[in-house]
Amino acid sequence: MRRAALVVGAAVLALAAFAASSAEEAATPDDESGTRPMPDFLGRGLWQVFTRLDRRTRLDVHDVSGRDRRVLWPPRWQVCTQYPAAGTALDRRTTVMIGVVRKGETCPPRVRDARR
Repeated sequence: MRRAALVVGAAVLALAAFAASSAEEAATPDDESGTRPMPDFLGRGLWQVFTRLDRRTRLDVHDVSGRDRRVLWPPRWQVCTQYPAAGTALDRRTTVMIGVVRKGETCPPRVRDARR
């Protein structure tokens, strides 16, 4: 049992290291002020949020299904809401808020209506 936990732990660390290196490459600012546009994550996997945003970006991820579940494994979740909206300028002080549900679930109706 310990060996399985060690293998899973090593896999999580490897994925996190890959995400950090991908985020560093994708995090180049678009102008001299250090801002960059917020990507559109709606309907995409949560893993893309971690790989596309700068690793220094403050991120608040929460379950919007109403079940108040912990989001522990990003590849299993999909994005339903995001703040700020796509195209908004991000700087180091901006906190990005992402609402998610498990893949295969539908976004709650109140969340789907807010996206339109």
